[in-house]
Amino acid sequence: MSRGVLTVVSGFSGAGKGTVMKGLLSKYGNYALSISATTRKPREGEQDGREYFFKTKEEFEKMIAEHAFIEYARYVENYYGTPGAYVEEQLAQGKDVLLEIEIQGALQVKKQRPDTLLVFITPPSAEILEQRLVGRGTETPEVIAMRMNRAVEEAAYMDAYDYIIVNDRLDDCIESMHQVIQSHHAASSQQDEFIRQMQKELEERKERKA
Repeated sequence: MSRGVLTVVSGFSGAGKGTVMKGLLSKYGNYALSISATTRKPREGEQDGREYFFKTKEEFEKMIAEHAFIEYARYVENYYGTPGAYVEEQLAQGKDVLLEIEIQGALQVKKQRPDTLLVFITPPSAEILEQRLVGRGTETPEVIAMRMNRAVEEAAYMDAYDYIIVNDRLDDCIESMHQVIQSHHAASSQQDEFIRQMQKELEERKERKA
């Protein structure tokens, strides 16, 4: 069984990252969503190990000291992080793991695990991005302006990603994501075991014929 691919997904607020990932999970059977750990309190209906791994501040800081996270950050009063053990377990089972995080966390993961696939999801234009934020009807004009300003900062890092996927039509975007991730299975960084086996077999044949 081949190892899964770890894919980190980032993108502007309003780009549809969550919808694309839900689409992948429901359409194809081989994906797993990475579950983050957090020190924030569970909200109503949330379960430990489903939405998040809920930790105390002490537990989280102990995990930091033990290098148990592939990335972590502190937002306001709470920590958020991606436990390496859970991701590793899913990858070893051949699952393609999806991890939705901010750009700084994504670059942290890539530095620690160079075989990670970085995908950035974007609408076709800045105008459509703004239309989608307005269309959600959940945010004030001030918050929308803040998100658009944040998008200017995020756009500066787009070229650090392996793939840019334009979310114009949702079904097409889901299919593009799937194809990109599946093609990454053939990348040499994903084929260490096979490469070593092939090298060993060829060496042995060479020695037998010598």
